[in-house]
Amino acid sequence: MSYHNIIVNIQAGLAELTINRPSKLNALNKETIAELGVAFKDLDQKQEVKCIIVTGSGEKAFVAGADISEFANFSVEQGQELSQDGHDSLFNLVENLSTPVIAAVNGFALGGGLELAMSCHIRVFSEKARVGLPETSLGVIPGYGGTQRLAQLIGRGRALELVMTAAMIKADRAEAIGLANYVVAPEELMNKAREIAAAIMKNSSKAIASAIVAVNANYTDGVDGFHSEVVEFGKCFGTDHFKEGTTAFLEKRKAIFS
Repeated sequence: MSYHNIIVNIQAGLAELTINRPSKLNALNKETIAELGVAFKDLDQKQEVKCIIVTGSGEKAFVAGADISEFANFSVEQGQELSQDGHDSLFNLVENLSTPVIAAVNGFALGGGLELAMSCHIRVFSEKARVGLPETSLGVIPGYGGTQRLAQLIGRGRALELVMTAAMIKADRAEAIGLANYVVAPEELMNKAREIAAAIMKNSSKAIASAIVAVNANYTDGVDGFHSEVVEFGKCFGTDHFKEGTTAFLEKRKAIFS
């Protein structure tokens, strides 16, 4: 499929998805959100894709926020619909994708950009990254999961401070409070993301998909995470990957997962 605002490249099991609106600092408009949702679904269904890296084009921005011009005149109902559609079509989709997603944050990740990075399973920041949720300075709140995922990642107090002050923080601060898994030099950003992806792709994609379900269950209202772990653990016993992994261990060789 061809896209207007994103670029998808697949090589040796690794998909690299680049948001490509450099003139707009890769801001998320409706079309880009829709294209990202389609691309993530498509990649998740490709058996050869074992990991996905998402980044922004250029050196200035991962995603510098949402395209405010699209919703500046919305009503209450339209605002709620905008938020719900975003949750359903992209942000929740990414969080619950069975294929691991790594965000390579190469510059500004503000508003919807930080919300996209937080929906990914792992985040690697360039030293030049600057992140924040500035929505309260516009008279609104984060609407694509920011109030929930930020608190889950860094705690309620820190999350409320960042949201209420609309502050933008540097990469080293983001790492210190648990928002970034790693911070690296700009020229090493994609290499670090690919290094993590390579380590992931050596392991069972089926077990990893179950792990994502089990970990996410802990953050889902009304779901018993421990029960989800029991269920997903049991499911693994019925897979060819379990048979290959345990056989390889007993035979003292490296497992080869189909």
